[in-house]
Amino acid sequence: MAEMDTSSGGGHKKGPGVKKSKKLSTRVDLTPMVDLGFLLITFFIFTTTMSQPTAFKLFLPKDVDKPEEQNKVKASAVLTIMLGKNDQIYDYEGDDPKQLKASNFKEIRDVILDKKRRTDPKDFVVVLKPTKDATYKNTINILDEMTIDDVKRFALVDISDPEYGLILLTQQANGIK
Repeated sequence: MAEMDTSSGGGHKKGPGVKKSKKLSTRVDLTPMVDLGFLLITFFIFTTTMSQPTAFKLFLPKDVDKPEEQNKVKASAVLTIMLGKNDQIYDYEGDDPKQLKASNFKEIRDVILDKKRRTDPKDFVVVLKPTKDATYKNTINILDEMTIDDVKRFALVDISDPEYGLILLTQQANGIK
C-alpha cells in the first residue's frame, strides 16, 4: 500500500502572508509484496514433484532348499569379469580362470559383445566379481555396461581366493602395485 504523509512540517514562516508549500513524502509499504512472494514460493514447493531416485531393477532367483534345484548354466556360455585396482578388468570364458585376460573399461565392451554374439542368448551369463581392491565407481560402471550391452542375465558374486591370487600374480607380472 502507498501512503501519503500530509502532516504539517511545523516550519517557520518568513514574514507575514508568506505561504509555505507543503512537502509531501511518499512511503511504499512492501509487506503485501513479501506475503505474495512467500505464497508463490509455498505454492510452487507444494505443487512440484521432487526428482525420483533411479533404482536398478534386480530380478533375483528363487530360494531353493536343495543345491541341485538351483539354476544351472553351461560353462561355455559364461563370461567371468573380475574388477581389480587402478581400473583394471580381468576376464575369462567358461570355468577355467587360468585363461585370464587383462583389459580395461574401454576394451571390455568389445569382449562382452563378442562373447554375446558367439553364445546362444538364452544361455549367456556374465559373472561379475569385484575384488577388495576395486572401487565402488568401477562396480557401478560395470553394472552400467551390462545395461548398455543389453546383457539380460548377470550375477554379482564374491571372488574366490584362487581367482584373487591369479589377479595378484597378473598385476605383479604387469608391474601394477
